[in-house]
Amino acid sequence: SVVTKFLPEDSQAELIKIAGSKPGDIIFFAADEPGIVFATMAALRLKMAHRFNLIDEKINKLLWVTDFPLFEYDEKTKNLISLHHPFTAPVNEDKELVKRLSEKASLSEQDIIQATGIRSNAYDIVLNGNEIGGGSIRIHDTELQKSVFKLLGIDDETAKERFGFFLQALEYGTPPHGGLAFGLDRILMLALKRDSIRDVIAFPKTQRGHCLMSQAPSGVDDMQLRELNIKSLVKKQ
Repeated sequence: SVVTKFLPEDSQAELIKIAGSKPGDIIFFAADEPGIVFATMAALRLKMAHRFNLIDEKINKLLWVTDFPLFEYDEKTKNLISLHHPFTAPVNEDKELVKRLSEKASLSEQDIIQATGIRSNAYDIVLNGNEIGGGSIRIHDTELQKSVFKLLGIDDETAKERFGFFLQALEYGTPPHGGLAFGLDRILMLALKRDSIRDVIAFPKTQRGHCLMSQAPSGVDDMQLRELNIKSLVKKQ
């Protein structure tokens, strides 16, 4: 394999030993950003499992996924962004770290590593490898919310302009709150043993987002644009 040129022979031997590989076996590699590698290898794993009939279709397995990262680092903008949404609460053990990092004028590389290790109080419920529901506990403390905004690069003025109504509500003593939303179409898909949710949606969109039922998206006339105070820059043909 081409990958062997990146691995010394002693490393190859150790890898074969750890994997318990025998002649005729294949060890798969993927190299890219973590998210791409995880998605690629997960899809490959499922593909092989179906090909070799390793999945018992009669068994249902449920599990909770917790401790998602609160932030991830965007290489393009060089900023922290919310993995879930900016109102997701961190776990109690990581709240002090959020506040401590938010007090810094700028974040060092080590600070960013610490920030991306902060855990969120978010959760998904998974059935047979398919996410069927998800949610989170929301931030209900004004100062903690401001700290999260600051780490996301949202200053006080911008936060007040965009989320002033929300921050004001928190000051009145909002209790802890959260929720869980189920994907009923995904659950129905699994119950009917279908491979795509498009099979159980009444009017599914095409892969390009076009609705064959309503012909949306379609054009709008000038009167509709005026009613919504929207100006179109598209030149009519």
